[in-house]
Amino acid sequence: MTGAEGRFPRDGLRLPMGIWALTRILLLLCVFKIVVIPGPDVTSDIEEIYQGWYEVLKTGTYPLDDVTWQYPPAAALAILSPGLLPFLGYSAAFFVLALLCDAVVFGLLVYAGRRKGRSLRGAWLWIAGVALLGPTAYARYDLMVTAVAVAGLLAAVRRPAVLGALAGFGAMLKVWPVLLLAGTARGRATLRSWPAAVGTAAGVLALCVLAAPGALAFLSFQRDRGTEVESLGALVFHVAVHFGWEGEARMNYGSIEFLGPGVSLVSNAAMLLTIAAFGWLLVWRLRARSFSTTTTADAAFVAVLLFTTTSRVISPQYMIWLVGLAAVCLVYRASRMQRPAYLVLWATAVTQFEFPVWFSHVGDSDPLGIALLLVRNGMLVAATVCACRILWHQTVTEPRLTATTRVRIPAQADRERTPVSLSS
Repeated sequence: MTGAEGRFPRDGLRLPMGIWALTRILLLLCVFKIVVIPGPDVTSDIEEIYQGWYEVLKTGTYPLDDVTWQYPPAAALAILSPGLLPFLGYSAAFFVLALLCDAVVFGLLVYAGRRKGRSLRGAWLWIAGVALLGPTAYARYDLMVTAVAVAGLLAAVRRPAVLGALAGFGAMLKVWPVLLLAGTARGRATLRSWPAAVGTAAGVLALCVLAAPGALAFLSFQRDRGTEVESLGALVFHVAVHFGWEGEARMNYGSIEFLGPGVSLVSNAAMLLTIAAFGWLLVWRLRARSFSTTTTADAAFVAVLLFTTTSRVISPQYMIWLVGLAAVCLVYRASRMQRPAYLVLWATAVTQFEFPVWFSHVGDSDPLGIALLLVRNGMLVAATVCACRILWHQTVTEPRLTATTRVRIPAQADRERTPVSLSS
């Protein structure tokens, strides 16, 4: 491209790049505690938990005696990664690596968004989403996992095997990236991506098991989790506290959870709801008639929304998963996921007030804390229902109606010609 057309794409990048840089400088100022945000210190997990795991992992074993280690074995790579920058302290190195992963995601979204039929809306959503989540985005390793997922989804159309390999690797980092495969088109895309995912995951798992004892310890630790105070099911107990419920909210398995009468019932109900959600996803997969270039990203977004919203634990950092996948959907102009994507963006903004700013109100189950959770979780439910309806309509209902129309047109024409034939 030459002339004005050639200059426009470059000139059009100055604003998003400038906004990205400005917001990320502010995030770094927050995580380095130059700017202090009200509420709990979001970097404490890095300084107290991650660094403790780092010291254990360096000895050649997983944290076998630490119930807060609830992650697949490849998560050790993220925890050990600050060692790549030995000239920095552990926390500083972690924040720098998070910034680099953020920059990679932004760059991928910009690169993909400048192609024909694409848009920079995805890059803008990423800029806003990470900024609205606040310093929590840089103080957890979820951003690193999201970078793997975004790279895989953007490669899906042309290189399904790359999607599979990154989904498999991502699953060994934090399980949920396996859901990227939910919407791969039948035939070539599925036959290349799914075996690649299985092979990669199996290879990474085998290497981790051989490299250090305790690679599978996370399974029992994760199984014993309860209902975390920020989850959808927790709203039952936030309200019940005001009617004499005898339980309490306290630290358990690395997060603030409700403990007391009825908690196991609600936790089991959440698990059943998750199973039902994935049952719907399976039915959708079997009944889907049309897979377009946007379906893989759209279905991945829907699948992770279902997983997140029905989870017993909706930690603030989970929002970064949804922001990343929503951003990939918006890269495609043909995607209809704008409404649920923007609902996720607003939910992310509320999440920063829920944690860390007013987390004490959430822990106390006071009216402000309950209101924040109702708004945030309500928007997640609305986004999930909306996204499911869009996916179903676009891939099941519309193709079926189109096929029915094509069948009926000739039949109608035959009926119109029949009287002429009989009267002749």
